[in-house]
Amino acid sequence: MAIRKKSNKNPPVLSHEFIVQNHADIVSCMAMIFLLGLMFEITAKAAVIFVTLQYNVTIPATEEQSAETISLYYYGIKDLATIFFYMLVAIIIHAIIQEYVLDKINRKMHFSKTKHSKFNESGQLSAFYLFSCVWGTSILVSENYISDPTSLWRDYPHTLIPFQMKFFYILQLAYWFHAFPELYFQKTKKEDIFRQIVYIGLYLFHIAGAYLLNLTHLGLVLLVLHYFVEFLFHISRLFYFSDEKYQKGFSLWAVLFVLGRLLTLILSVLTFGFGLARAEDQQLNFSTGNFNILAVRISVLASICMTQAFMMWKFINFQLRRWREHSSSQPQSVKKKFVSAKGKTSRKERENGINGTVTSNGADSPRSRKDKSS
Repeated sequence: MAIRKKSNKNPPVLSHEFIVQNHADIVSCMAMIFLLGLMFEITAKAAVIFVTLQYNVTIPATEEQSAETISLYYYGIKDLATIFFYMLVAIIIHAIIQEYVLDKINRKMHFSKTKHSKFNESGQLSAFYLFSCVWGTSILVSENYISDPTSLWRDYPHTLIPFQMKFFYILQLAYWFHAFPELYFQKTKKEDIFRQIVYIGLYLFHIAGAYLLNLTHLGLVLLVLHYFVEFLFHISRLFYFSDEKYQKGFSLWAVLFVLGRLLTLILSVLTFGFGLARAEDQQLNFSTGNFNILAVRISVLASICMTQAFMMWKFINFQLRRWREHSSSQPQSVKKKFVSAKGKTSRKERENGINGTVTSNGADSPRSRKDKSS
């Protein structure tokens, strides 16, 4: 995300700069049209499709529930309209966080262009991940998914889900769809666009897959697990930008990242290889939403495994790059400290490589320390 430069001159209406500078106001007006449509009887029926959740079913409550009836939801084509509306809301919230929080911090910290872009990215994602983790965890607790792991596959297909669950998935899809226009609004560099598209596409593919294949229980657990690890990484990066000596958060994230990948694979194998594989009904049925057949199970499990392998490959490259940067910076720091302490060096020290390109082995060897003390 590049720095948005404000100029005193007003750009032409509907020009590129005009849309970028005023995109939050434009989107707010679009969202207000749908909200105003709720106030009039003629447009209310159409506006309701965008603002409220669709496809609700009222069923009698069980003996354990205090209410007489409960409302459950299933998915349909009208969900696209609801996702579009909340995508507009996500763009507005994105602009609010950017202008009233991140931009103010950026002006105080005086980051470089590279750090400015990464700080904005981590600031936005850490807020979203924190919100999603708290909300997703509350759903897991209220629906007893944590205390009863068999609920991940028991009573599949999970075609009817509670309001909180469906709203959670709608907002997840809306947020990641909003990331596409944000590439334009934030003037993302051309070399970063492909990486961002792959990043966003993976989220949409897996979230939409869990939603459409009625695997919402497993999808929610894996999302909360993944979001918690990602939140730790981005909040650690924010602290690192304020103090470059801060490394503890990255060390904890590295451990939890590996554990998160292992736990994701374990839960996925248990669900598809053990739970759903032993279900009685294993016939493809679009009317009932049952996709529990061998081909689908293998495809979904392979998709999850390939994604985890891709993330581990990126993680290993990231750690190797950090290790190289850390190892290459040590000789330079040793050189600067030595030169500033002694100024001129002797001929014997120059022959040992202390003045010039110093290697870490030479700088830390017992012989070098003996020469310094002599």
